[in-house]
Amino acid sequence: MSIHEFTVTADTDGMRLDILLAKEANVLSRAQAVRLIEAGAVYVNSYLSTTKRRQLQTGDIVRYQLTAAPPPGLLPQFMPLDIRYEDEHLIVLSKPSGLVCHPAAGHQTGTLVNALIAYCGYENLAQIQGEDRPGIVHRLDKDTSGLMVVAKTDLAGQRLSDAIKLRELKRHYLTLVHGFVAGDSGLIDAPLARGVKDRTRFMVSNEPGARTAVTSFMVLERYEAGRDDDGFCLLECRLFTGRTHQIRVHMAYTQHPCVGDALYGKASGKSRRRNIDELGLTRQFLHSCSLSLIHPISQQLLEFVDPLPTDLQAAIDQLKTRSLGLTEEGKSLLPLFVGNVL
Repeated sequence: MSIHEFTVTADTDGMRLDILLAKEANVLSRAQAVRLIEAGAVYVNSYLSTTKRRQLQTGDIVRYQLTAAPPPGLLPQFMPLDIRYEDEHLIVLSKPSGLVCHPAAGHQTGTLVNALIAYCGYENLAQIQGEDRPGIVHRLDKDTSGLMVVAKTDLAGQRLSDAIKLRELKRHYLTLVHGFVAGDSGLIDAPLARGVKDRTRFMVSNEPGARTAVTSFMVLERYEAGRDDDGFCLLECRLFTGRTHQIRVHMAYTQHPCVGDALYGKASGKSRRRNIDELGLTRQFLHSCSLSLIHPISQQLLEFVDPLPTDLQAAIDQLKTRSLGLTEEGKSLLPLFVGNVL
């Protein structure tokens, strides 16, 4: 629990308690202010105040309590975290493949959230995504690896969330896809919605409930076709929106599914399946390789890169002799992320 207070000034004389409380940096909304008042967590001049309509006067001292306690069952679990940056407001880390971001059906424990609670303490993580997702601002799929940002305070979390909506937090991914992508760059603007028959899948849709989804890509390197496949391309993708499975669905929609994607690449055929096995992949080839943002408090520019993990690098190494050459973007970007560049 943390206790905060402020004094009513002349310019806010006569303002309602809930409206003025909502202006506090620690209170994210008027709705949260009302909840605090109704929960008996707000005092005016040392007396409990239970009405949101109370009009305050100059000199009144308002004290409020913020309590942070994890929901039942959300327990700390100690596990290693690959932290690339940390201060009192946020953490930038590299998530390994296989780690789920937050508890959900089928994954109640062993998640990144459990590890963050053990590392930071529940009360030291933002809760803008809900009390069961402390620290979470954006997510990576279980089998997607790489950089992501975690918020420690609600203020930092809200500003980071706004930066994502405004496309100011830049996220870039590396993915290996099937087939020959002809153009060196492109933009996929195709709304996404949950599948009708399978709710765990997403699909491109023009239905009213579909949500805008925009992905841009640049080809970095192409690989010639082999006996059991139609070739591959290594792409850098940029997210302009952050929909679930966005890159995976968009690439499958263009007939170039991510290599190793068991959910959206099943229709790829036995030959592709054999080739995936030969590359040694046990998950989709998708890695959050670059992250840049303006620090939500200090306004400092923060930039991070994360080279390919061992399993994805091994797949690229196997394709090295089949390279058709790097594109101009590939020549400048690949040395940052990929070893043994031609």
